[in-house]
Amino acid sequence: MIGAICAAFGYRSIIQQHLTFRGHHQRALAFSAVANIMTPPHSGETILSMSEVEDIGIAANDGKSSAEMKTIARLVSTTQSSFEQCGQRLRDGKLVSFPTETVYGLGCHALDQSAVQKVFDAKERPLSDPLIVHVTKSEDALELWDASTSMSRSEISNQAQQQEIEKKVLNVLTEAFFPGPLTLVARAHPSIPQILMANTGFVACRSPSHPIARALISAAKVPIAAPSANKFGHVSPTLAEHVMDDLGQEDVWIIDPTLNAAEGTKEQEGHSPVCQVGVESTVAKVEMSDEQNKGSITILRHGAISSSSIREALAKNGLSDYFEVSDSVRFTSKKVSNVAPGQTIKHYSPNVPCFMVDASRQCQQNELSQEEKAILAQSVIIDYGKRLSGYQQHVLAYRDLSVEGDASMAASSVFETLRWSERIQGANRVFVPDIILANNEDALDLAVKDKLTRAASAVIVNTFA
Repeated sequence: MIGAICAAFGYRSIIQQHLTFRGHHQRALAFSAVANIMTPPHSGETILSMSEVEDIGIAANDGKSSAEMKTIARLVSTTQSSFEQCGQRLRDGKLVSFPTETVYGLGCHALDQSAVQKVFDAKERPLSDPLIVHVTKSEDALELWDASTSMSRSEISNQAQQQEIEKKVLNVLTEAFFPGPLTLVARAHPSIPQILMANTGFVACRSPSHPIARALISAAKVPIAAPSANKFGHVSPTLAEHVMDDLGQEDVWIIDPTLNAAEGTKEQEGHSPVCQVGVESTVAKVEMSDEQNKGSITILRHGAISSSSIREALAKNGLSDYFEVSDSVRFTSKKVSNVAPGQTIKHYSPNVPCFMVDASRQCQQNELSQEEKAILAQSVIIDYGKRLSGYQQHVLAYRDLSVEGDASMAASSVFETLRWSERIQGANRVFVPDIILANNEDALDLAVKDKLTRAASAVIVNTFA
C-alpha cells in the first residue's frame, strides 16, 4: 500500500490509494472516502468530487495496438504542391496534422462545425475541452473576438469604454507575442461556433511561428482550429511518427518535413523534435471585470511565455493600471467545461502508469526495501536535474531531461521522453520527480512541472512499493 499525495502549485491534498501489482498490471482497488483536490490559491473553487477523481484513474490507456489496426493516415511532404493540396483538404472539411514551434497540431477549418467535430472524434476528445484557433496575422485573430465588434450609439458608454480597453490590450499582446507560443483567450465574436469553445463563450487563438504551420494556414485561406495531434490524454506529439502512432487509423494527412517528396522516403532518421519549444503554448485569458475600466489577464496553462513578460508588455504600453496579471492553473475532471485546453488533471500521460516521487525520496537515496528494488527493476525513471539519479542503477531505463536543470532543454524533450518510456520492454511503471519551484522560476520550468504533474495525474508517492 502506498500513500499518494495529489499536488499542484500551492496546494497538497492526500488521497489514500490501495494498489496491487500482478505481473505487468496495475489495478486501483479503492480510494478513501474523502478527497479534496482544489485549484491553486486565489481561484476559490473545488474542482473534483470523489467520483470524478475515481473517473480520472491513473492507469494506462486501453485499446488495440497500432499493429492490430489498419493504417489510413498519410504522410505528405512540404512541397508547394503538398501545401496546396492540404489547404484544399482543409477547406473541404478534412483533417491535416502539421508541426508548430510547440507540438504537432491536428487541424481543421475552424469555422466549419462538422470539420471541428471530426477533430473531437479522431482524438476521442470530450467536447468540454475547447480548441485553439490558429491564424497568421494579428488582425485575423482580432476578428474572432467580441472586442472587435462595433458598438451602436445606443449602447452604454461605460461598456464601450471597456470594450475599447479590451481591444487595446489584445492589440498590444498580439503585437508583442504573435507569432509565437502564446494563446490568448477572450470573449468570442457571435459568429464563432460554440463547439470550438466548449459552450463557454470564450475563444482561444494564437499565431504560430513555425514556417510550416504558417505556410499551411496561408494555403488553407481559412483559420485552422488545432489541438495537439494525439489521442486525448496521451503524450503530445513532436514528430510525425508520434502522430502516426496515435492517429494512423484516422483520415488525416500528416505533414512530415523529413519526407523526401521525390522518393517517398525519410531524409533523416532519429528522434530530434521538429517542434523547437517542445511544450504547448502559454494560455492567457483576457477579461474585463464589472469594475469600471478594469480587467484581468489570467495564465491558464504554463508555456514559454511568462506572466512577467506579459506584465512588461502592459507596462510598456501604459496598461498596467487596467489589468491584473495572475496565475490560475486548474486541475479538472474531463467532465468540466473549460475556456482553455490542457486543464484536465490526467493529461500528457504515457501508456504506462506514471507517478511523481516526493521530494523526501529525491537526491539522497533512502535504503530500499526488497519490494522496492523488485518494483524499480521493472520501472523507468524520467529525471530532471539529477533529482532521482541515486536510483539509476536499480531501474530498467533512466533518462534525465537535463542534468544541468536547463528548462529549455527539458521542455524540448519532455514529450519525446515520455513516449520513449512507453517503448521500454518490460516496464510497468514510470517515475518522475515532483519538482519544487520557487515563485520566480523560469516559465519553462513551470511548463515542465505542469507536464510531468499531469502525466502522473498529480499523484505523488513517497515509497516505490
